[in-house]
Amino acid sequence: MENTYKNITISGKVAVGTTTLSRNLQTILGWKHINAGFIQREYDRMHNIHENMQGASSRPDDHEQSIEAMTKKMLTEEEHLIYEAWLSGFVSKDIPGVLRVLVYCSHDEVRVDRVMNRENVSVDDAKKWIRQREDENIAKWKKLYGDYDFWDPKYYDLAIDTYGCGPMETMGKVLDKLKYKGTFKK
Repeated sequence: MENTYKNITISGKVAVGTTTLSRNLQTILGWKHINAGFIQREYDRMHNIHENMQGASSRPDDHEQSIEAMTKKMLTEEEHLIYEAWLSGFVSKDIPGVLRVLVYCSHDEVRVDRVMNRENVSVDDAKKWIRQREDENIAKWKKLYGDYDFWDPKYYDLAIDTYGCGPMETMGKVLDKLKYKGTFKK
């Protein structure tokens, strides 16, 4: 593989396909995968926070800032890392050698359906959980980092709409951007 990217960030909101893309890339590339959401969920479990009923507002500011500092450190010092986090692309915007991928879904009803199926909840609960998590996170991050649109494509090297693009095609777009010449592992 000949490219200028040593790491990849995968960013996006709830139920857009970031984890599916990250895992598929890990399988093909053999790179280490870090999911900051797993780190946050572990923190939430340890502090009796239900991530779908409470979110970033339940976590201290210094915890959120420590996650972002960890993200920057890892993306600066490590190689062959797929770092999945809502803000990883935005946070890494000034770090060279990072392919910043934004994953989004242009049809919210698809995201609602994904949450319903994943969490086995009603349509209303899925809508509420998405809105709650996103609103709380965005409010906290704007307080901590400034009034940004954290998913503005200008912060990313590649933006992929998973509404019109399945998992393999989504992965193919990233591999094309990496100029990947290898074969697919089975």
